[in-house]
This record gives sequence, structure tokens and C-alpha cells, in this order.
Amino acid sequence: MTPILHRLTEQITCIDTQFQGRTDVIAAYLFYDGTQAALVETGPASTVDNLLAGVQAAGVPLEALRQLIVTHIHLDHSGGAGVIARQLPWVKVYVHPVGAPHLVDPSKLLASAARLYGPQMQSLWGTTAPVPQENLVIVNDRDEIKIPCSILRAFDTPGHARHHHAYLDASSGLLFTGDVGGVRMPGVRYVRPPTPPPELDIDAWVASIARLRALKATGVCPTHFGLFQGDLAWHWDDLEKRLVDWGQLVRGELERGGDENKILAQLKSQAAGEFQRLGVDPGAYDVAVSYASLVSGYVRYWRKKNST
Repeated sequence: MTPILHRLTEQITCIDTQFQGRTDVIAAYLFYDGTQAALVETGPASTVDNLLAGVQAAGVPLEALRQLIVTHIHLDHSGGAGVIARQLPWVKVYVHPVGAPHLVDPSKLLASAARLYGPQMQSLWGTTAPVPQENLVIVNDRDEIKIPCSILRAFDTPGHARHHHAYLDASSGLLFTGDVGGVRMPGVRYVRPPTPPPELDIDAWVASIARLRALKATGVCPTHFGLFQGDLAWHWDDLEKRLVDWGQLVRGELERGGDENKILAQLKSQAAGEFQRLGVDPGAYDVAVSYASLVSGYVRYWRKKNST
């Protein structure tokens, strides 16, 4: 595929990994100072070739790539890390301490994903490879990572997953939000919360949103997808409201005895109405995070909460 690049600043380029042959679904963010390069996110193993072609199309030789920084270990964010570390054995992979063991041995991660995606695992995510232990760098809350042209500060932001960081770029003020900043497509005023099992925690996510709001970033860069600037208060409000409202919808249906299929149909119908009013094709949203995974995450969350 022809690489698709979006220049965000003189030093930062958004690479569209063209997941499943679609644009605007999974982004990786490339930093380059003319000598060395770093990536925030790798995307899945299935799009590593597209990613590395994008790095080269941005004028970066592969030998200049030194750092892979992942917001969390879900396969659409870090699945390519082990493949790249084997192709480019000098790269370091930066990851949350809770996620680190699962990059070294991804068997539990893959088993968990297989419960959601079943026979689609290979076509979606490709062949995930372990990251060699010696390539890993553990990142803790508020750690600062020196990267080409700048410094990234890590912020522990649970809610979507316990092993999640957001990263604030000291030079540009841009905030790389992984999934905790929601799913939002270019040109659309609509933020969808990605709520897959097994670690959804609505209260923790709301607290993470408050923490990120307070940073007063100049822009947010979700992995799904791209740079958003301007009314960031609206972005956080829209994400938080939908996260909480959908949670209450699912909770109410469960209390009335509804099953996952009924809840999924209701949520999908509600979202379709929202998209219709906006005049937006929901396709890219649906590829980035399916309704089945959304509902499954909420259902697991409420059942676990109600059992304690």
C-alpha cells in the first residue's frame, strides 16, 4: 500500500497503518530530529509492513528508529512491537509495568483476545511475537522519556485498561491518549469510548479524564485517530458523557433481565441515530471498536461490580 502520512509538526508525523485496508483507524506517531526517531504506538503485527513503509516514506531510515513507546498492550496498539524488535534488534520498547510481562510472554494476552475475536485473530492482528526482555524499558507514572526533539512525560491513566499511559510531549504540548482519550475520527464531533473487557473501570476512567483535562494540552492525539485541536473541553465532555451514559444504559438493561444481544441491538440503534443526525458514516468507528466488544466490556464490568 502507498504510505499515508499526516505532518502534525516539523518533527511529528502521523502514520496511517491502514488497518484492514481502511484509512483513519489506527495511527502511529513518528518523532524524528534528522538523526534518530521514535514511535508512539506500533499498531498490530498485521500492519507492521505498512508502518515501516510509512517510517521510510517520512524520510527516516530504519536504522534511525530507536524507541517504540506504547500506551498499553492491547494488540491494536502494541502487537507489532515484538515483530519490529526482531527486525530492528536495537530498538527499545517502553511500556507500563503491568503490561510489560505480557509483551515478553503474550500468551495470556492472545488467549484473552481470542475469546473476543475467535477465527478473526490472524486476519485482524497477524502473528504477534514476544518482545525480548532486554529490549524492554519499564515506564512509571510521571517518568520522563527523552526522545528525538523532546521529552515525553507518562501519565498513568487506568479505566480502559490498568496498563495504560497517556504521554504529554513537552515541546509541542500534544497529548498522545491511546484509548483513554476515546475514539474520534477526523472532522467528526463525536467521541466513542472503547470499552472492551476485561479491565473496564468507569470510575477510574472518569478520574483519568479529569487528570488529562488538567494538563491543558494544545491538542489530543488518540490512536484512533489523528490530531484534534480547538475545543478540547468539548472533546473530554463528549467522551465522559457517552462513557457514563452508555454504562447506565447497559446497567439498566441488565437489571431488567436483558441479554447481551438485546443490549447490543439497543446500543447500536442509539448510536446509529446519533451518526445519522451528524451525517457521518460510522464505518471507521466500528472497525476501531466493535459494538460487541463495547457491550461485552460493560456487561463484565457491571456483573463484576454487582458480585462484590
